Amino acid sequence: MSLAYPRRQRQLESLVQKLGMSPEAPIKWQLLDLALTHPTVSETANYEQLEFVGDAVVRLVAAVVLWEHYPDCPVGDFAAIRSVLVSDRILAQLAREYGFELYLLVAGSATADKIGQESRLADAFEAVLGALYLSTQNLELIRPWLDPHFQQLATEIRLDPARLNYKAALQEWTQAQFKVLPEYRVVEVGQPHRNQERFVAEVWLHGKKLGQGKGRSIKAAEQAAAKVAFFAISNQEKP
Repeated sequence: MSLAYPRRQRQLESLVQKLGMSPEAPIKWQLLDLALTHPTVSETANYEQLEFVGDAVVRLVAAVVLWEHYPDCPVGDFAAIRSVLVSDRILAQLAREYGFELYLLVAGSATADKIGQESRLADAFEAVLGALYLSTQNLELIRPWLDPHFQQLATEIRLDPARLNYKAALQEWTQAQFKVLPEYRVVEVGQPHRNQERFVAEVWLHGKKLGQGKGRSIKAAEQAAAKVAFFAISNQEKP
């Protein structure tokens, strides 16, 4: 069923066509309209609940794409790559590619808030995925256009290990298991010689050291420690 407002209906049909779908696709237009409505427009009729659904959908799509195309990839790498694919930065980037900002209804001071634009676009992107999923109760409206993006990005990430975000993957695991964040401690600082891994970091959880790593910056050392910890956890969880 179409929306009661022809102009908005035409807007949403334009977006759907950009996503490679026909306006005749089994889309619940009311849900898609909500998915592109910021809470500043309506406190009750906005994208927040659809974003919640879409957060799970985008993680599922990323996981399935990785499973299908990289069957020999360690589960730790799966989680690290997925954490990049579903990050606000990537989701906002994809939203911009399709011009989501042209269709997102925003009101009040948020219209001039450039700093929060990335978060809004990422939220709206997840909400649109939620709306498309709920339209059919499956991924048929999503995977044909989203899979190629995730495949290309996953390939780029695998070629550039520095983009792997083991800290985010480890944080996701600790929050899911224990509702807490891991703690990072810089335990040693070397001399500032060129190309030397100056920093040594440890990652701790519940008083137990999970991993240790070195790097030329504190951030790099923490990522190295998180990688060690995540692979250790992954190995423990294997049957």
